[in-house]
Amino acid sequence: MITVEFITALFSEVDEQLRAIPKHPKAHLWPSEVVTLGLLHALKGVGNRAFYRWLTRDYRALFPRLPERTRLFRLFQTHHNWTQVFMAAPTVLGVIDTYGIELIHPIREGRSPQQIGRKGLSNHRWIVGGKLCLLLNQWGLIVGWACATANVADNTLPGRAGGYPPGPPTDPHVRNSRILCA
Repeated sequence: MITVEFITALFSEVDEQLRAIPKHPKAHLWPSEVVTLGLLHALKGVGNRAFYRWLTRDYRALFPRLPERTRLFRLFQTHHNWTQVFMAAPTVLGVIDTYGIELIHPIREGRSPQQIGRKGLSNHRWIVGGKLCLLLNQWGLIVGWACATANVADNTLPGRAGGYPPGPPTDPHVRNSRILCA
């Protein structure tokens, strides 16, 4: 599949889900175009400038009313909640877990004033970075997620993931277990 066909197929799938969201009268792009471009940016995996150069150089014809680079990325930031439509529905059975993401070695902590992440424990070892919490349904589809710096305790992250019910654990023999309602 060539890239133009992929972008077209992705746009049609996104547009099917976001038909109910109206376009603002002063907006240049439809909501489905903004989400499609955001997904393309995530899939491309390059920086903001490189993505915008690639998009304007090769695929400007697909998005003729494409705004200027900084305005496009402000749109992504402002309307990131539109992607919640693509999260899966929770089921009775599910899995939730946190994963440590080490950004630098703990020995190098504090050497830079622009350090991203904090020092904390993950999988019984020290890391400097962050933690990602994923909530999956019984089919392995993502229901919710949360992220924080590594110094946040694992048992506080699941409460931030969407679709996770608040309240006390339901099984006293399983640490931090909770039942999800369909």
